[in-house]
Amino acid sequence: MKLLHRLVFVMPIFLLLQCNPATNTPPSGTHSSLYATLYQQHAGEYRALCYQAFNLAGFTLDAAISTPHEKPLAIIVDIDETVLDNSPYQAQAILEGFGYPVRWAEWMNAAAAKPVPGAFDFLKRAAADGVEVFYITNRKEEFRDATLRNLNQLGFPHADNDHLLMRTMGNEKESRRELVTAKFHIVCLIGDNLGDFSGLFENQDAASRMQAVDSSLALFGNRWIVLPNVVYGSWVDALPGFRPGLSDDSLSLLLKSGLKGFR
Repeated sequence: MKLLHRLVFVMPIFLLLQCNPATNTPPSGTHSSLYATLYQQHAGEYRALCYQAFNLAGFTLDAAISTPHEKPLAIIVDIDETVLDNSPYQAQAILEGFGYPVRWAEWMNAAAAKPVPGAFDFLKRAAADGVEVFYITNRKEEFRDATLRNLNQLGFPHADNDHLLMRTMGNEKESRRELVTAKFHIVCLIGDNLGDFSGLFENQDAASRMQAVDSSLALFGNRWIVLPNVVYGSWVDALPGFRPGLSDDSLSLLLKSGLKGFR
């Protein structure tokens, strides 16, 4: 993901605003990611947004298939919160008061993530039309076997070593995308984080990311398809006032400085 040297997941707010992980006791009060996690697990609006994203991807796919191309067609997708739903891990972190990376390896090795709504049907359809699917993820290499097991158990197409590009030296994905684009015409890129689409969004503050989005508006809903993720992502590191390693109260005060009221 991006700024401040994140690991597989960016360090989300919900990992920073919580009790001492060493106590393994649930935090008091309302957890900072409670509503976000419940939204992902129970809101019809979340499911609708996912279906909407893959419906848009379907229109792009139809157009690409009907147009001659010199290279074979391919689709690039992220994994976490794009094709696989990790909300059970997020929910368990809230219930037990721990944060990443506590029990992350356990969750990965369980290979129990379910598909994001709409992802499976779309990718199966693409594969049936002769389009190859490449999974570019910032999961660590040590989770390759578990990731492939999870994808294959669910029946996702092209779930093999040749089509799975894990994180190696860094979180940026541009170099891995270039490996695919060298041999394939990319129909679309699908992800939940701006870094899933272009290096243009890497290492930028919130205002610069907004400007980069505005300058790329014609690509969204066309070649770039965005899935909703309000729990974690590069946007967290880019928030005005965000600093890692602060106390709950100090971080909360800094983050509130980024709020825009009506006065």
